[in-house]
Amino acid sequence: MTDVLDELQWRGLVAQSTDEAALRTALAEGPIAYYCGFDPTAPSLHHGHLVQLVLLRHLQLAGHRAVALVGGATGMIGDPRQSGERVLNTKETVAEWTQRLKAQVSRFLDFEGDNPAILVDNLDWIADMTAIDFLRDVGKHYRLGTMLAKDTVARRLRSDEGISFTEFSYQILQGIDFLELFRRHGVTLQTGGNDQWGNLLSGVELIRKSEGAAVHVLTTPLITKADGTKFGKTEGGAVWLAPDMMSPYAFYQFWLNASDADVVGWLKIFTFRSREEIESLAQAVQNRPGAREAQRALANDVTTLVHGAEATAAVVAASQALFGRGDLSTLDGGTLEAATAELPRTEVTAGSAVLDALVGSGLVASRAAGRRAIADGGAYVNNVKVVDEDAVLAPEDLLDGRYAVLRRGKKTLAVAVVA
Repeated sequence: MTDVLDELQWRGLVAQSTDEAALRTALAEGPIAYYCGFDPTAPSLHHGHLVQLVLLRHLQLAGHRAVALVGGATGMIGDPRQSGERVLNTKETVAEWTQRLKAQVSRFLDFEGDNPAILVDNLDWIADMTAIDFLRDVGKHYRLGTMLAKDTVARRLRSDEGISFTEFSYQILQGIDFLELFRRHGVTLQTGGNDQWGNLLSGVELIRKSEGAAVHVLTTPLITKADGTKFGKTEGGAVWLAPDMMSPYAFYQFWLNASDADVVGWLKIFTFRSREEIESLAQAVQNRPGAREAQRALANDVTTLVHGAEATAAVVAASQALFGRGDLSTLDGGTLEAATAELPRTEVTAGSAVLDALVGSGLVASRAAGRRAIADGGAYVNNVKVVDEDAVLAPEDLLDGRYAVLRRGKKTLAVAVVA
């Protein structure tokens, strides 16, 4: 436990903390109880939350006591955004998303053994709090000047839309969470993203004033790409952790496509590989960049962490099969759909001419060009070379009854789909 803070700093998981020396001492003398909160403002966690989940796991592996909070109450309010008021979701929606997030969080921590994690919902203590209790027991400890000076609040107050009392009060609710977990479970450390610094300090101040105790906050940096573009943006939006919002195949491909400039840093942040392993992969990036060993290690580790080893194996098999290094017929419909989702596609029916499918998908410019590709041995259906220019897509050529993977040459792919 004595060197966990050094390890987190080496991995790039520490942006700032309240009194580093005191926190280092507390961790060394531990174990301590710590927590991070996740609000159900969407039906899934995303890459930003993944940083926190990895941090929670590192601390638990170091022997500290993890408390994961899903905000069934705070999710009905929503953390103030940089601009514009949030649209409040219904109680039913928040309740449904809360259950989804609880299931996701549970994958990352150990809830058994000698040091089991705890999963809590702040609706359990906030729902029954009366307005009088809120004002007398909590509100008296807050000063408006301090609350108004918070970065997000100040920015919103300067804007045309301003900020509602509802979102303004969010920082108090987060402070209540820290206080309640301090009282119930002895929690003395809260973690979160660096953009949450002001909200995290709310709990530190509330505990100091109401309990006379000193507690700690540690934030992680916001992850950016080396080229300055925003981390985690894909064609579909965020890098979601839920497989029904981002398929394991698309998730794996996101990490596999990490640049050489980013991959080593992401290995430190998002995986549990040792320093020696990461330094070896860093050397591979320098000496054998074309092999992309580091990217494959990153994609494998993070996909396994989020979706499990079986899903990762299916993804790898699909990736290999697309380029002729595996049997496409072994892939299920969901994996096929995910694996071909970003490929050019054309709609066909059983019995359609292969030439028409090649033209319709854009792999060739015309039927004449298609004939030349077939004559040259450069046209494939499901990795089988097409030798007859009059060939058709027979029912047995349709994978899962719907798909035919088309390829021209070694790497140019498309998919024909039965509508």
